[in-house]
Amino acid sequence: MSFYPQVKEFLLGKTLPTSAHSEERLSNAAALAVLSSDALSSVAYATEEILLVLVTAGSGALGFSLPIAVAIIILLGIVVISYRQTIRAYPKGGGSYIVAKDNLGLYPGLVAGGSLMIDYILTVTVSISAGTAALTSAFPFLQTHTVGLCLIFIVLLTLANMRGVKESGNLFMIPTYAFIVSIFVMIAIGLFKQATGFTPPSYPEIPVKEGLGLFFILRAFSAGCTALTGVEAISDGVLAFKQPEWKNARLTLLYLGGILGLMFVGITYLATSYHIVPEEGQTVVSLLGRTLIGNNPFYFFIQLVTLLVLLLAANTSFADFPRLCYFLARDGFLPRQLALLGDRLVYSNGIILLSVSAAILVIIFRGEVNAIIPLYAVGVFTSFTLSQAGMVRHWFREKTTGWRASAIMNGVGAIATLIVLAVIVSTKFLLGAWLVVIAIPLVVILFITIHRHYNYVATRLSIQGLSPRSYIPQPKPAVITHPAIVLVGQLNRGTVDALDYARTIADEIVGVHVDVGTTDREKLHDKWQQMESDIPLVILDSPYRSLISPVVEYVSQFEERYPDIFTTVIIPVFVTRNWWESILHNQTTLFLKTALRAKKSRVVTTVRYYL
Repeated sequence: MSFYPQVKEFLLGKTLPTSAHSEERLSNAAALAVLSSDALSSVAYATEEILLVLVTAGSGALGFSLPIAVAIIILLGIVVISYRQTIRAYPKGGGSYIVAKDNLGLYPGLVAGGSLMIDYILTVTVSISAGTAALTSAFPFLQTHTVGLCLIFIVLLTLANMRGVKESGNLFMIPTYAFIVSIFVMIAIGLFKQATGFTPPSYPEIPVKEGLGLFFILRAFSAGCTALTGVEAISDGVLAFKQPEWKNARLTLLYLGGILGLMFVGITYLATSYHIVPEEGQTVVSLLGRTLIGNNPFYFFIQLVTLLVLLLAANTSFADFPRLCYFLARDGFLPRQLALLGDRLVYSNGIILLSVSAAILVIIFRGEVNAIIPLYAVGVFTSFTLSQAGMVRHWFREKTTGWRASAIMNGVGAIATLIVLAVIVSTKFLLGAWLVVIAIPLVVILFITIHRHYNYVATRLSIQGLSPRSYIPQPKPAVITHPAIVLVGQLNRGTVDALDYARTIADEIVGVHVDVGTTDREKLHDKWQQMESDIPLVILDSPYRSLISPVVEYVSQFEERYPDIFTTVIIPVFVTRNWWESILHNQTTLFLKTALRAKKSRVVTTVRYYL
């Protein structure tokens, strides 16, 4: 007996029926933990990234970190208000891909989708690496195991997310809110010490390597803009909220903007006031904690919750990347497997794709945050800009109540994020941003290639143009000698050939279709009556979205009618032109044949249709 099902159930939980989908919703508090942890946790490294640029111009330049942080907070306010408009216009979820595609056209939509996909993968890589850096700052002897620790954390996050939205939300609330409270307590301690006359140590002598200038300040600003990554996640995940979804999403986004802004400016202000200088092997939050609190249990608690929330920051991507892949796969731009719900009502294939991609980047960059940061934020600001520009077009087209004010707000957001995108690309291009600039069009080309393949397959399999077939039902023989079951996924040319083959060998035929909750039964029934009216069609319900179990169970029951003769199960399959194209299609046929051939007194055959 295989132990795989038991192990899978232990790790992921029992399979949930499709009817439980509406129950897998998040309260505002849980949604803030699941969808906003990326943005909230960025305060753990955003200030550090500003200081790492400024420190090259000497200690005198470090004071510019506070005005740069204020400018980023203003930009955060613009982006939050803009995305609140998006949520109001797209109450069922308005991610950058959908908004750009609907309002600007297909190619801007694909650029937005590709940009976000890349940024979500980088978010997991950066967050996991930064979380591991927090751990190794507190326990330096672990630094030699950085890559291994990163990979372990990716596996743990993958398992947590595969258990479902509701369970992961409840699991992630405690560390997220513990992080928020601990950061505000640390800020309060710093302000109290400052107010009561604490004198921080002066800046050490720092050699000047670069001169101050506009381009230099813009480079520091672009480094700090990593604080805004993840802000769009709530607008992507509106349907994860409890009803009324869009109102709860708008409110939660407002909470996110306020909490993030206060934490970011607070940490930057204290880092400036207490003359914090970045050090190798120590994060700015760690240095600030040691200065304000010392090496007491609360310092280690801050490092622990920082580690946990940075790991959960990756969870924003785990929540939204699979959903983005679902939309792209539904429209035929990614493999259709990414549109399938898993056992726990999450898009399991999307979660696995994200985990593998992030693990590869962790290995390539050896878990070093500063090596990955230059690639970061290009994708997210590209999608910001296209989404906000799309919303301007939306308001001018719809002209609903208050559309002018909404269009102005989204227009300001589009211009602001476009300027920031230009700054990020120009200042980080040679540092690594060029990789993302090249990767985005390559991903769009991949989307288009996949879409062309699916269109070709649909054209070749279409029964449009086939004349309606009228068969005279033959009288059922007194003794059945060769019964046959034809499995029907869709009524296409491959299925028609399989049914024709069945007529040549069998004296009783039944078509079997499994409905996993996506079948238009009326449409299928009408087509069947036009094309194959002489053969009965049985539609099996599958509340757990499995194709194999209902088929095996039905075939076994069917065979009980004819215990002494072989039943033939016919599976129509189409054969792609090239081997690699088969990757774009489910391998259901292989699993079905394996399951059905478990019984020896049964014939399982495939009828191939060559594309």
